[in-house]
Amino acid sequence: MKHIMSFGILASTVLAFASPVLAQTVFVSTQLRPIEEATVVREELLKDIGPVDYVVEEPPQFAVRMEAERQAGKHTVSLLGALHGELSPLADKDTLEPLDDLAKKLATSGMPQSLLDLGKLGKSTQQYIPWMQATYVMAAKKEALQYLPDGADVNALNYDQLIEWGKNMQEATGQPQIGFPAGPKGLMARYFQGYFYPSFTGGVVRTFQSADAAAGWEKLKALWAYVTPNSTSYDFMQEPLAAGEVMVAWDHIARLKNAISAAPDDYVVFPAPAGPKGRGYMPVVAGLAIPKGAPDKAGAEKIIEHLSMPETQLLTASKVGFFPTLNVKLPPDLDAGVALLAGAVTATQASKDAVISLLPVGLGDKGGEFNKVYMDSFQRIVLQNEPVADVLKIQGATMAKLMTDTKAACWAPDAKSDGPCPVE
Repeated sequence: MKHIMSFGILASTVLAFASPVLAQTVFVSTQLRPIEEATVVREELLKDIGPVDYVVEEPPQFAVRMEAERQAGKHTVSLLGALHGELSPLADKDTLEPLDDLAKKLATSGMPQSLLDLGKLGKSTQQYIPWMQATYVMAAKKEALQYLPDGADVNALNYDQLIEWGKNMQEATGQPQIGFPAGPKGLMARYFQGYFYPSFTGGVVRTFQSADAAAGWEKLKALWAYVTPNSTSYDFMQEPLAAGEVMVAWDHIARLKNAISAAPDDYVVFPAPAGPKGRGYMPVVAGLAIPKGAPDKAGAEKIIEHLSMPETQLLTASKVGFFPTLNVKLPPDLDAGVALLAGAVTATQASKDAVISLLPVGLGDKGGEFNKVYMDSFQRIVLQNEPVADVLKIQGATMAKLMTDTKAACWAPDAKSDGPCPVE
């Protein structure tokens, strides 16, 4: 589905294709969407589990589809795979089956209670089972390390050091050597929400138009002088890294994996830089849920149990670069590139100055509009050089209206709110 259909059109589509008996368990996922990853799911992760129709959906279409099925009262989907924040609005509408028995079983298998508690989505019953987790890191060709500023520790960089590193590489090579996934399907919005804003302001929404934010944007403009202009066309950073177009990049671990696994001896992987408020990072938890009215609840539970087995979780890590939610030791023969990524994830989580930023919660189908506020600000401030204060005032008003319209309360690292999260 390339365009978001209206509820009416989609509801009629759902009804038209619904049948009393489905030959396959329909598994709809917003995760592992790229064709290479989806192929791994279909041919390896779900191998021998029975007939499963693995369907990928962009997050906005996912929200529309599930709302259409809810309104129509006719269900074709038996299993959902989505991010914490994408499942939260479904739980708010009481449309997910409680999974307490599965959660108890997995707790005894080594799934941390803290992760399981996250899967309750603030309710008394288990709303989803944590499926896999990931985050975002930086990767560099080893040849770039010779240009690091004196005294800089690649595992504990700050923004001033990253800027100086970029300057040194550009002077030595004649080309900007830092890259970001700022293309149409890149995850640059998550950089702003999970890394840039928490590092410079200690918040995401409350602090959107603060003086700290303005100072951060000025720093990003300074960094962008050493970022390749091609970044606005990059969706995945593994390709430009592997092609030698850049020496240093930030991206989701799954979107760096192919380059690093292909030549693990050529790379170092490390946490994103710290700002004045700390080292922002965004843990990404994807969950498995069963919608109420699912045509094949038993089949969905069977798939959840299969995907939660230690061997399947390790296969997931090896093949697509998402890490286990079970407490399982990574094997010594694990793909060397995945091991490098795992080390960077551990280093990020263990950073003394870490500032955790959760994925947005409570925005429903407005997540794309939330991302657009940050991307529009980036376009106008960094790429078009518009005055920072003017842009933040305009975009801050858009952000405030979005929070009011969705009634979304604040999430970490912003302080909790009674009612919609304010832009202060």
